[in-house]
Amino acid sequence: MGKDFLSGVERAFLEKSGRKGWTTRVPYIVVSNFPSLGLLTSLRFLEWVAENPDGVISLPTGKTPEFFIKWTQRILEGWNRPEINKITAGNGLTLKRKPDLRGLRFVQIDVFYPIDPKQHNSFYNYVLNYYIKGFGLDREKALLINSEDIELPGGKNYKEIFPDFRIDTTLRHREPLTPLERLQQAAIFSIDNWCTRYENRIREMGGIGFFLGGVGPDGHIAFNTRGTDHNSVTRLTPTNFETQAAAAGDLGGIEISRNRLVITIGLGTITSNPEGVSVIFAAGEAKAAVIKNALENEPDNLYPATVLQRQKNARFYLTEGAAVQLNDSVHKYYTEGEWNFEKTERAVFDLCLKIDKYARNLTTDDLKNDPFCSLIPGVSKETVNQVIASTGRKIEEGLKKETNQVFLHTGPHHDDIMLGIFPCIIQQLREKSNEFHFAVLTSGFTSVTNTLLKRFLEATLGHIKAGKIQMLKYPDFFESGYRYKFDKDVSHYLDKVADRDEEGKLRGICHRITRAMVEIYKLKSEEELIDRINKNIRLIDSSYSGEKNPPDIQRLKGMIREYEEELVWAHYGVKVQNIEHLRLGFYTGDIFTPQPQRQRDVKPVLDLFRRIRPTVISLAFDPEGSGPDTHYKVLQALAEALREWRKEEDLSELRIIGYRNVWYRFHPSEANIFTPISLNSMAVLDWSFRNCYISQVEASFPSYDYDGPFSELSQKIWVEQFKRVQLILGKDFFYENPSPKIRATHGMIFHKEMKLDEFLGFARELEKSIEGISDQGH
Repeated sequence: MGKDFLSGVERAFLEKSGRKGWTTRVPYIVVSNFPSLGLLTSLRFLEWVAENPDGVISLPTGKTPEFFIKWTQRILEGWNRPEINKITAGNGLTLKRKPDLRGLRFVQIDVFYPIDPKQHNSFYNYVLNYYIKGFGLDREKALLINSEDIELPGGKNYKEIFPDFRIDTTLRHREPLTPLERLQQAAIFSIDNWCTRYENRIREMGGIGFFLGGVGPDGHIAFNTRGTDHNSVTRLTPTNFETQAAAAGDLGGIEISRNRLVITIGLGTITSNPEGVSVIFAAGEAKAAVIKNALENEPDNLYPATVLQRQKNARFYLTEGAAVQLNDSVHKYYTEGEWNFEKTERAVFDLCLKIDKYARNLTTDDLKNDPFCSLIPGVSKETVNQVIASTGRKIEEGLKKETNQVFLHTGPHHDDIMLGIFPCIIQQLREKSNEFHFAVLTSGFTSVTNTLLKRFLEATLGHIKAGKIQMLKYPDFFESGYRYKFDKDVSHYLDKVADRDEEGKLRGICHRITRAMVEIYKLKSEEELIDRINKNIRLIDSSYSGEKNPPDIQRLKGMIREYEEELVWAHYGVKVQNIEHLRLGFYTGDIFTPQPQRQRDVKPVLDLFRRIRPTVISLAFDPEGSGPDTHYKVLQALAEALREWRKEEDLSELRIIGYRNVWYRFHPSEANIFTPISLNSMAVLDWSFRNCYISQVEASFPSYDYDGPFSELSQKIWVEQFKRVQLILGKDFFYENPSPKIRATHGMIFHKEMKLDEFLGFARELEKSIEGISDQGH
């Protein structure tokens, strides 16, 4: 398939990408970043609408469509403005008149079932707000999935038939055991019949003309998870762990998403129209493996998106990160631009992994027969020796003792610093000449479930009534006393950790909850405190899972997370006053959070720099700006604050440490510091995490990579990274090493140290694309 099959918009973006084409089974187009992905998708959609004004469309929900929605609204609202004309014409959209979306027939892709359609986290509600209302579509022409409209036996509501919201699909194939099960079985068959009618209505319209969808962590399209039949139709179905983990944030925790079924159109539904345009868009390196599988494999039920090979108009729109593992991208990386040592390292590291061979055992033939090692100028055994030596130097850098430094370790969320570089920090904390500060830039309230908060509030109430919160009796407590002795709360809790006193730990939490309540609500007496706690418990009881909390509850949840962070670093004697809680305003809990603003979000960071005057700053480093939204926006705020601070201070000696944790991983060639990790360090990490990050122990919002606490996933990653280093240096380098520290190594942390200009260079490219849309007020 050649470029002639591409639309005008697609040809323009392909040309801008610098790529000449593709060798994959479905064409794809690469853009530099997340906002540009939204622009490409929006322009292609409007291009199709102009040719199919009464066509059938199916558009996605979630976070990935954010910039698709914003660009589409911006372009339609400003159709006749010169700046919009410049954007459209410059990107291949040459229409004489504004596209009219009122004739389009919308088909909803999927929904969790059962769920109240009025809830803000229901996909039905999302579709109404962002597409029907946001795009000005005709509601009467839309085919939607409303849980309330699906007829059930006896005219009953799903809440009556499935009171715990759990649906046992084995009832399709077995005899019911109770009257309630008999009713549930009949309801399941009713839902199945509804799904058949939904499918038939789509087919009667000729199938979907324009489908836009994301791709899940397991490769799912809509809710067609890994292993789905390519001829599947609309149905009620369970999901898998990866999908449940990805949905946990929307539904209020894995405890909810693990037990919630979905209604989804099938892979056969999506591809039933042979002339249909089906677009899959994906951003970030976290999606790179599933994109590679989708584009480079023959049709296979293990890779749902391979079904798109049926359609001649199927496309994948990708960011550079999402495309990074494609054979085309790897070839482009090695063959374009000047050769550098990072390419040499990457080629040798990857060859060792690919053929499972230690670097010192590589032969010249191994190197010359590899498509990428063969490109290394003057490749020979000496090349391998250089990579071995470089790897050793990176470890030496990771073992260096720092002195007379002012460290400022920053994290987007609580636990990001710990999960990224905890052991690296600990070895420097023991040096008295170093000064340490920790700053978490958001309040992190979304990671505290309503269930946990209610448990803490009820425990606090019980402790108050039992007279165990003795500070309430101090005469000045409600005036000013509540603000003091935060360090005592921390010390009390850690004493009880040492004593393995679970009741004592809970009492410590209740002390902090009490202080937080007085601060938030300006309470003046014990009676007011009790009344407020009871009101909050009633509010939680009346809330649905995943509902956005009011600001006061958000703040209370955030202060629990702040307490957790103080507990972690107090293990090593760091004072509460050295733990900074910035609570940047862009973090709102909405599905699309606002961009950082100079006064609201940048100034607090700049003030922090001025006050602390760090010589070393660590930060979560995601160069593409996708995945966890907060990581990207925190990076923006830090970069802008550093630009401002540089105007006032000579920052030529400032060092920036970029780390990644459970969401992102460095390739060994990208990192310039390797820190050896012992079993002791791993044990300390896990112990500290489980005892201090109380809200995270049950892993209510897990990574889709691992069903368990983040501390265990961090250890898993460090061990995998160590194995890669072992392939280069050999196992005997470690167990025969004269250094006890090296001999004790069983894991490895990769991170990247940069000077300020290098870091700001990465950040600047991201900002350019954001500024283009944020200045329009979206």
